[in-house]
Amino acid sequence: MKRFRHECKYLINYGDLGELRIRMKPYFKTDPHTVNGEYMIRSLYFDDIYNSAYDDKESGIFFRTKYRIRIYNCSDSSIKLERKIKQGNYIYKESAALTKEEVYKIIEGDFDFLLHHENNLCREFYIECMSKFMRPRVIVDYEREPYILDEGTVRVTFDKRVRATSFGFDIFDKELPTLPAMTYDKLIMEVKYTEFLPKIVKDMIPVKATEFTAASKYVICCDQTKYLNGSDYYIDERSAL
Repeated sequence: MKRFRHECKYLINYGDLGELRIRMKPYFKTDPHTVNGEYMIRSLYFDDIYNSAYDDKESGIFFRTKYRIRIYNCSDSSIKLERKIKQGNYIYKESAALTKEEVYKIIEGDFDFLLHHENNLCREFYIECMSKFMRPRVIVDYEREPYILDEGTVRVTFDKRVRATSFGFDIFDKELPTLPAMTYDKLIMEVKYTEFLPKIVKDMIPVKATEFTAASKYVICCDQTKYLNGSDYYIDERSAL
């Protein structure tokens, strides 16, 4: 049975972050996977020939999905193919472990192994790649500062220095050039929870925080790198068929 979680996003500044750290300290624990309080996330996002993931988000479609390959700190120690399903403010994520060699096969367009994969998500991704021409679209980088509150299974994260690239899709390349995707003084606060949101968390949301629903890191990074592929990348691809 799929268990959806609530997800709320806010655009805040670094002054807000400093205040929130002080207010959260008595209640929240730092995620144990961090180094010096944070870790780097790199995600290679995919979209189909119809630009569905981008257009569905921009159009505010209630039910939508995104596929991505995610790693941490540019390491190949944990590689996951993820499908993020969103219904309004509810999210559900599925994942499948991949090897470094399998990632390179996907980037190069060699999808055959996915059809015979033991994980159902990989087999469904194969169908998407073959039937909808699902291909790499953009790499999104950022540093995440994560906190955990056991009550309500609450997780609060701060995503900083969001960057984008479509110069190449080798997600293991630590020297891959990136472009800033947001202004230097802004970051994204995400609040995720399953059962309920405790009042102490509700009360700490900065009064001036902008609810971040009109766009996503994926959309922002696509917009930032659009000129690298031409202004109508997917339209050009479609017309070439």
